[in-house]
Amino acid sequence: MKRENKPRLLNRLNRIEGQVRGVARMVEDDRYCIDVLTQIQAVRAALAKVETEMLRDHLGHCVEGAIVSGDKDEQRRKAAELIQLLERTAR
Repeated sequence: MKRENKPRLLNRLNRIEGQVRGVARMVEDDRYCIDVLTQIQAVRAALAKVETEMLRDHLGHCVEGAIVSGDKDEQRRKAAELIQLLERTAR
């Protein structure tokens, strides 16, 4: 991960943590189901943004580094990691 992105990602994750606590309070307070579901969708969207940024960093740093290095084994490892990640996502 790029060091300059770390504070921004941690800030986003802290906000998401607060959103999740808010959803828990909504459930405890017996809030209307649609309102709770709407907040859950917002949390999922926020996590998806963090995931996209992490993937972008991985491609721009780790995968690019393997390509630039010319190390075929490292390139294959990085490609295999991405394939495994995508397979888990597809389940």
